Amino acid sequence: MKRRDFVKGTALTAIGASMLSPLEAFADSKPVTHLESEDVSPLASLNNGFPMNFLAIGDWGRNGEYHQLETAKQMGLWAASYPNDFNISVGDNFYPKGVISENDPLWHYSFENVYTAHSLQGDWFPVLGNHDYGSDPDAQIRYSKISRRWNMPARYYSREVSLGKGKGSVLFVMLDTDPMLFDEKADYTNKQIEWLNNTLQQASADVKWKIAVGHHPYHSVGPRIDNYDTLTMRKKLPSIFEQHKVDVYLSGHEHSLQHLKPEGYTHQFISGAGSELTPVTAGVSYTRFAASENGFMYFSIDSNTLNVKAINLEGKVLYQTAIKK
Repeated sequence: MKRRDFVKGTALTAIGASMLSPLEAFADSKPVTHLESEDVSPLASLNNGFPMNFLAIGDWGRNGEYHQLETAKQMGLWAASYPNDFNISVGDNFYPKGVISENDPLWHYSFENVYTAHSLQGDWFPVLGNHDYGSDPDAQIRYSKISRRWNMPARYYSREVSLGKGKGSVLFVMLDTDPMLFDEKADYTNKQIEWLNNTLQQASADVKWKIAVGHHPYHSVGPRIDNYDTLTMRKKLPSIFEQHKVDVYLSGHEHSLQHLKPEGYTHQFISGAGSELTPVTAGVSYTRFAASENGFMYFSIDSNTLNVKAINLEGKVLYQTAIKK
């Protein structure tokens, strides 16, 4: 692998907001694994020079309130103007306590009737957040059999997505981080960690980029900068990411937009600004960007470049950066 060069991004704004007190809950978990390989097939006949493009958003499911609806509308406008192959949700998909079944009305109030743009009708690949564990997290797996666009085959899973013939691929490992916070879930967590190590170690020679997606960050400049959740994730994930040279860890949990680069190989992006906001802290050394504004992130990838933009609900690009190989 070639030496990685980092293009410094530029931040344009950052504002504060009130803090949410999260509900921490969990349910029984089942060890699962899933792997598939696929080619990118864009919805729109748009071209920005990158063979893969996707939107990332989290912490959104609030019946359209707290600017969820406005942020969703801007996502649709953005995806109608720029290539978008799929969407990633980084968890806390349904507040306050997840969904009780695949027929829960929240599917309509917080998802189907909010993300209505034609440009957002492609595949959504979600992970679970702590609020999703308040009822039946497996209902979100079962909904995949009802919805054409909701794709959650298991509580944790992986995807290897082609960048085009002869151009390599991107490996996504989609994690279930909430059980990692609880000692009584140690058996499940250990199985997931074993799966994570094996999946990363056995990545095909075609893989150019490794992207891990989970709900809980292991660094933050939001209200959870040094709380139990963040510190616990820091004990479990960074060493694995460093060992297997994971390029990006994409998460939510903090209701803001952040790009953090602590010591080591991995860049951390937080895209949890889909509805209610929480404040960010300025002046932390590993911060590349942080803004408490409603919005989402847009990733564009080719064999040599991973480009990221943070976009607010008005369509303004607050920040952009590129990771080079």
